[in-house]
Amino acid sequence: MRTDAPACGPDLRGPGERFAAAFRFMYRFRMPGVDGRIAEGAAEPEFRPASERALAAAAAALAGAEDPALDHGLLAALRRAIAGGADPLGDAFLELRPPEARRTQGAVWTPRPIVDAMVRWAAAGPAPARIVDPGAGSGRFLLAAGAAFPRAALVAVENDPLAAALLRANAAARGMAGRLAVAAADYRAAELPEARGATLFLGNPPYVRHHGIAPEWKDWLADSAAALGLKASKLAGLHVHFLLRTLQLARRGDRGAFILPAEWLDTNYGALPRALLAGGLGGEAVHAIAPEAMPFPGAAATGAIVCFRPGRRADGVAFRRVASLAGLGALPAGRKVPRARLAAARRWSPFLDPPARRPPGHAELGELCRVHRGQVTGCNAAWIAGERAGVLPDSVLAPSVTRARELFAAAPRLLHADSLRRVVDLPPDLDAFAGGDRRRIEDFLAWARRMGADDSYVARHRRAWWSVGLRPPAPILCTYMARRAPAFVRNACGARHINIAHGLYPRDPLPAPLLDALSVWLQGAVRRSAGRTYAGGLTKFEPGEIERLPIPPLEELHERSQAMDAGADRKRRRDSESAVPAPAA
Repeated sequence: MRTDAPACGPDLRGPGERFAAAFRFMYRFRMPGVDGRIAEGAAEPEFRPASERALAAAAAALAGAEDPALDHGLLAALRRAIAGGADPLGDAFLELRPPEARRTQGAVWTPRPIVDAMVRWAAAGPAPARIVDPGAGSGRFLLAAGAAFPRAALVAVENDPLAAALLRANAAARGMAGRLAVAAADYRAAELPEARGATLFLGNPPYVRHHGIAPEWKDWLADSAAALGLKASKLAGLHVHFLLRTLQLARRGDRGAFILPAEWLDTNYGALPRALLAGGLGGEAVHAIAPEAMPFPGAAATGAIVCFRPGRRADGVAFRRVASLAGLGALPAGRKVPRARLAAARRWSPFLDPPARRPPGHAELGELCRVHRGQVTGCNAAWIAGERAGVLPDSVLAPSVTRARELFAAAPRLLHADSLRRVVDLPPDLDAFAGGDRRRIEDFLAWARRMGADDSYVARHRRAWWSVGLRPPAPILCTYMARRAPAFVRNACGARHINIAHGLYPRDPLPAPLLDALSVWLQGAVRRSAGRTYAGGLTKFEPGEIERLPIPPLEELHERSQAMDAGADRKRRRDSESAVPAPAA
């Protein structure tokens, strides 16, 4: 992620606030084809370059190049804005560069409160000789840290030429050009000269998913991790590459703080960053921002600030959950978790909250039930029955839960399958069908093939591409992902389910009343915090997380089922008595 966000600096209030508003996304630049005008209520002209070329020209002029086509009054206004902590050039960059292009480059806007908090954390420690930002963008982190440490050398690694030009212009306007060195390179290949003192690594590494990373760089990650005795997943994003490169470049006595997407706390690819922080990178603290806070406006991304001291072997890492950006402060210490526990844990997000004590006698749900996610169809447009499938035999059309809202609406019991869509569930061997049924199935499969249903990854790895292979009906169904706690529903109508839900299958047969009581108990007891929460508050429960849920002893569930039966009997008697007509007068 690139730090193209409002820079640290004085709070602009009153007239200054109007001035900042006039500059934000609305600067105009006087050169051929572009106009300059005065914004309503503002004392300064707006600046909005018509192209990246115009923006680069403005940056070059601010950095000292002579250009007679540029309006010197506007340049002076830009210098004043930058010196006051604003970043009109970076704002214009965000406006000109389409979001989809910035996304592929990992250029995501970092809000000012995050930058301020990380700089305040750094300022509370010893002064570094050098500050390094591995994905510097227009210099928000680097220049804010440069203001906090006026004697430190500033090193920016940035391979986007336009962003690097903006950074140089901003540094010149803030009087830091003489301290700045810009490496126009990929951070993974960049080399740092020896420093006469400690280095502070600070910034927001680019967030590019593994799909956008070249195979040779994935090999680099695997080889570099192997050299440290660690394993790396090729599904890791670019921020993991940058974290590993930081360890390669760092020396004992250095410090660092990065803002990363929070998924690494729990994902399989996160095993490498977790191992780095628990080991040689010297993790000191993790400050996870609540996904509901949407730490990166306009981007569906989570955020967790990691603070580290390479080579440090402390006794643990401090964890803290922050409800909003305003609560970041100067990144105060959280609750420390021993390093041995971190090394043994497969997920780190549970450490963000105080450990929940399992009530006496409670066991894990997985001891009672297996949990299986529903089958992936590979092509819902073909296999969730539509008009084309109406001619197929009923025996291959299975009423199924295909939307999470069907379970939320049905809780606590799914009584009827009439309102559910049907899924085409053909067997691998079609020889059991003959005559008209076989002909209609063949016609349907010819249509499905034209829909590409035979060419999905899932279809190519089935025994027969047309056989979805739904699981048997599960006695209890639960939702997989939502912005709320999962719904647990008794499957009274024997519906099947696809991959938007999980099925709970008892390891040993359980009586229906006990399953009723278990479903009701889970529906009332399970909280969102037991799952994995992503950007915007979307919470996911994987099968393993469902299996780890604590449940009361069977005896207690049995008592609950008896109480539920007794309550149902009383209701039936009341209903029966109220239905008896009153005697005639």
